[in-house]
Amino acid sequence: MLIIGAGPSGLYAAYYAGFRGFSVAVVDALPEPGGQITAMYPEKDIFDVAGFPTVKGRALVDGLLEQANQFKPAYFLGEQAVALSDDASGVTVTTDAGTTIRAKAIVITSGIGSFKPRPIPIGEEWVGRGVVYFVPQLAEHTDKDVVIIGGGDSAFDWAWALQPIARSVTLVHRRDQFRAHASMVDKVRDAGVRLITSAEISDARGADGITEIDVTYKADGSVESLPANTVVAALGFIANIGPLADWGLQLEKRRLLVDTTMRTNHERVYAAGDITTYPGKVPLISVGFGEAATAVNNAAPLVDPSHGVFPGHSSGESAG
Repeated sequence: MLIIGAGPSGLYAAYYAGFRGFSVAVVDALPEPGGQITAMYPEKDIFDVAGFPTVKGRALVDGLLEQANQFKPAYFLGEQAVALSDDASGVTVTTDAGTTIRAKAIVITSGIGSFKPRPIPIGEEWVGRGVVYFVPQLAEHTDKDVVIIGGGDSAFDWAWALQPIARSVTLVHRRDQFRAHASMVDKVRDAGVRLITSAEISDARGADGITEIDVTYKADGSVESLPANTVVAALGFIANIGPLADWGLQLEKRRLLVDTTMRTNHERVYAAGDITTYPGKVPLISVGFGEAATAVNNAAPLVDPSHGVFPGHSSGESAG
């Protein structure tokens, strides 16, 4: 079985396919497993994984790898799946490195695909000179004045993670209302993070890097200057699913449309995680784990006709 995508859903799919007794290959365009977590927020607290009141992104990925590696999957990291062909007995995927992988079934768990950060209002020339899109190492911002742009979950997650170590944390959002979960907004506000709404960052100053930014208020056009050594641009990303768009799979708003078995319109191609859509879809890591197990189990008879969809209970006891 081939898993395309080594994020959380992909690693869990690799584990579950190994648990069902299949040989497994995992392809991912990123050089390390973990998907967006490894690339964007390895030290961020994650709150929606069952069994963990909170877990660091890096720790979650390490646990998923340990779980999957029990069954020795073959990893093809730093390689993008670019072409799909099929015949009556299976499918063949080719990567941009020229690797050819033959499989009886595929589970696509490639998240949002490749992503490009949305532009920041003060100009791209400040990127690398104080402006960052990700915070892979929290300690780098110790004792710094941090300004976060955005009003979604990522913006508030960064504010929550940085406020204990930064000299100051201010969050600036161009609207009055936040997209982030209300409980996290309350936690961040109660922790002492200043929340500025209906305003935008309009200018930045500094020699080798940012030392000060201007915030312009929409109501009256007034400008306030704030100290800032780090500006975290949490404005979201423009996603591109890349070559998958040319594989003849049914798409809806850049997501793969799947049925209740997590199967796409291709008999041997299943999908799980953020790349999927269906009525009632909830894009959570915990949901992706369930989708991965559903996809693998429903694909199982294609890999080996002697296997049923239902795997039995891994925690069950044999009958006496």
